[in-house]
Amino acid sequence: MDKQHLIALDLDGTLLTDDKVINAETKEVVLNAIHQGHIVVIATGRPHRASIDFYHELGLKTPMVNFNGALIHHPTDHKWDALHSPLSIRTAHKIIDTCQQLGVKNILAEVMDDVYLDQHDEEIMSIFQTKNDNPISIGRLQANLKEDPTSILIHPEEDKIRRLREELDVHASLIDHRKWGAPWHVIEIVRAGMNKAVGLHKIAHYFHIPQDRIIAFGDEDNDLEMIDYAGVGVAMGNAIDELKGVAKHVTHSNQENGIGEFLNEYLKLNKKAM
Repeated sequence: MDKQHLIALDLDGTLLTDDKVINAETKEVVLNAIHQGHIVVIATGRPHRASIDFYHELGLKTPMVNFNGALIHHPTDHKWDALHSPLSIRTAHKIIDTCQQLGVKNILAEVMDDVYLDQHDEEIMSIFQTKNDNPISIGRLQANLKEDPTSILIHPEEDKIRRLREELDVHASLIDHRKWGAPWHVIEIVRAGMNKAVGLHKIAHYFHIPQDRIIAFGDEDNDLEMIDYAGVGVAMGNAIDELKGVAKHVTHSNQENGIGEFLNEYLKLNKKAM
């Protein structure tokens, strides 16, 4: 092959269609890229347990970036030098207190694959529970959360989002916070300095891939650093405008095989023997 590339795929709104499945055409192209010697990794805000099925569906044997970089690990090689960068429990409890004083619908904390939910909520539980999960612990986080959490998710009242984010900015030296896209007005908090680019840098270094041969695809604000860092940063057609502004390229949407179209053209996959 000409030059080996590292291809980083965000999941929601990028690799996955709106029905949360991998487009069949996209899958075929990604498998072809792997077959031709390129390295494919998943880089997502999701935890390990909500990404691993897609990892196996693509037959990956590579490291994975979860929780927007707060966990960088290798699902099938436990000797690989994993990096887990949680929030300190002290910071976590300060944030939980701030949220509860302001008034929020719910707060969820994740310690790797263990989930702690402040108040019972069927809708949130249906999203965070996958078939191979440990059960979700429900009850006051001030009492139940005893370990440094990988991430905290806040489900605010919609009219309080701006005020809440202003309050969170007080902790800016310790945390990074981002808002999920609709319909989930969720605010996600990880340790300061954690983002997908941190994970991508570690993985690229491991595989000796230079920055100009990193292709990254994304659609939301948690992809900004990764798309900016990658030599070939690609925004999906459905991406937020801010990401399109940072990206070197814009492809079709997640519904229209955007990843497959771009990879075929950029890596000239169809010009080579399958």
